[in-house]
Amino acid sequence: MSTVRSERPLRTILRAVVVLALLLGWSAAVGSAAHADQRAGRQATVAVRGGDTLYSTGTRCTVGFNARSGSTLYALVSGRCAQGARTWYADPALTVGVGVTAGVSFPGNDYASVRYTNTAVAYPGEVSLGAGAGTRDITDAANPVVGQSICHVGRTTGYRCGTVQAVNITINYGGGAVYGLFRSTICSEPGDTGGPAFSGGTALGIIVGSSGNCSSGGFTYYQPVVEWLSAYGLSVY
Repeated sequence: MSTVRSERPLRTILRAVVVLALLLGWSAAVGSAAHADQRAGRQATVAVRGGDTLYSTGTRCTVGFNARSGSTLYALVSGRCAQGARTWYADPALTVGVGVTAGVSFPGNDYASVRYTNTAVAYPGEVSLGAGAGTRDITDAANPVVGQSICHVGRTTGYRCGTVQAVNITINYGGGAVYGLFRSTICSEPGDTGGPAFSGGTALGIIVGSSGNCSSGGFTYYQPVVEWLSAYGLSVY
């Protein structure tokens, strides 16, 4: 009888331990799922637009425009900037991966494409005009025309506007010559490279060089975007 009396509490204790373990395991699973949802939620709030910055090991490049081929999305960036970089992130800590380099053309041209691979991040077909200035929807692309109005966004000097001054220009970098560029009356400074240039909702090019500065006056040179889109079979959206 004493044995029977001692087994019942033991069985009850064992059942309680099993139930508690199951409850703890269920709670841990819920906790892990909650953390995963939080991480996905944080990535879902990330958006990369034209004018924003992508980061790779040892470098950062400004996105000129977002583009696509079918359902595959791409960033257009400076070829000189993207040389040697493979994997790209949306943050300087390199924790939110967004894509990989798909093609680079420099010298001769100054453009590259980054194929977006992270579907948890948004890639709107618009450009950011800077802090508090909103965005501009980009719906098509065209070659620049002398006298045409143009605006650009640089990481250093922000949103500025002027006119197209010349087309089909060659400039020489330290790493070689680049052909077929165009120039505007807008100033820019170091750090602005890669910024988008547009007329209304039409993409024209990205910043690749400048002369002078925004204190004393200067000019900006751009890589046209139409040739670039054609080379990679892409379109803006």
